[in-house]
Amino acid sequence: MLYLIQRYCLFFLSFMVFAGPTHAQKAPPEKPRITRILFLLDASGSMNAPWEGRPRMEVAKSLLAKMADSLNTYPNLELGLRVYGHLHEAKENNCEDSKLEVPFGARNAAAIKAKLKALQNRGNTPITYSLQQSANDFPADRTARNVLILITDGLESCKGDPCATSLALQRKRVFLKPFVIGIGAEKEFGKQLECLGQYYNAADVKTFRSVLDNVITQTLQKTTVSVNLTDENGRPVESNVNMTFVNNVTEQPEYNYVHYRDDQGKPDVLDIDALQSYDLVINTVPPVRQQNLPIRAGKANVLTYKTPQGTLGLQSPNLTPNPYGKVQAVVRAAGNPTTVVALPFGTKQKLLAGNYEVELLTLPRITRRISIKQGQETSVTYEAPGTLNIVTDLKGYGSIYRLNDDESQTWVYNLPEASSKVNLAMQPGAYRLVFRSRTSIGSKFTDTRNFTIRSAQTTSVSIFGK
Repeated sequence: MLYLIQRYCLFFLSFMVFAGPTHAQKAPPEKPRITRILFLLDASGSMNAPWEGRPRMEVAKSLLAKMADSLNTYPNLELGLRVYGHLHEAKENNCEDSKLEVPFGARNAAAIKAKLKALQNRGNTPITYSLQQSANDFPADRTARNVLILITDGLESCKGDPCATSLALQRKRVFLKPFVIGIGAEKEFGKQLECLGQYYNAADVKTFRSVLDNVITQTLQKTTVSVNLTDENGRPVESNVNMTFVNNVTEQPEYNYVHYRDDQGKPDVLDIDALQSYDLVINTVPPVRQQNLPIRAGKANVLTYKTPQGTLGLQSPNLTPNPYGKVQAVVRAAGNPTTVVALPFGTKQKLLAGNYEVELLTLPRITRRISIKQGQETSVTYEAPGTLNIVTDLKGYGSIYRLNDDESQTWVYNLPEASSKVNLAMQPGAYRLVFRSRTSIGSKFTDTRNFTIRSAQTTSVSIFGK
């Protein structure tokens, strides 16, 4: 398997993973990012247990030494070694028994092999403390890819919370999602370590060798992702949409791209670091979220999602000046009270194909039910308003109601208490005004007037204070 590493690392020389978006063709090439791999090795007393005729510790040291040798000549790659449980006897119950034995450096296989050869396993399993200390092992370099590989045959023995610590360090971008290799362990053992990162169960020596090789090749392989955005018939016609790759462990956005496809409908190729797991948010309106992207490390991944879009056009009536001024509309998906988008009339907006409710903030408000279809424009407008002019200047309490066809009434507007004299732009229709002046001494003095609003006309109403 090690020979595969050498093959894949040839790609690594030319195709390092970049965190930023793609650049124009004339942009200068970016400096290759450094990948730093920290081996976090369990050297507790349990590593003395026999494993197919040899102590677990001897197997782990032997394979790690060979791995360091195989990686020693590659540029832009630095290795480090932290060990825990090797400085104090188990009876001392030392929960800070952890040390960076070999700091990060290029071509430092000799130092790692020498340290591995001298190691003696003897103590506790302070995984949480070791993870915390590893934050100081990686140099302060936000451009680097920091990878941690934990090799252990036991669980935390110092009452720490390694899962919470691992997540916190990922959120701080100390390292990417860690690899955790449980050696000589039962399946149930792994369930308690899966929360730390990507867990592998190496129940036998052959599997351990294979898993270690696989983890390294995943780390060094180039991974690409292309995203097809299609219509309802699967044709790749959609594009120019922002896409956000969200780390679904830390919930932090890792990449933002505006989708591009060429004249043949092919999407461009994006460099994505496969050592993390992602949700993809396709920022259509409303957005589409695809969880747990099936990205395979070292492969040219092609992901396809249906995002058919049409256009909503909000058209104001041909009336100058418009008594409303600028009218807004609120768009919601049918049956969902959440606002999808709010827009002024006179604009257009792409929407995912589907059914919507458009609430026009006229007086009174109007709700239109519409269907957006792929590649088509759906227009929404409203009738030209008329004007209500209340000529009486009284202080009091009043409301305006819309009269419905079934003779019921719907509240529309409350008059200001300081003065009943108003000038309101309103939709055409039949209305009722109900008013009682502040000086009236009973509800029986309420004044009620019916009136009609017509497009582009002014309706004057007088009321009386009784």
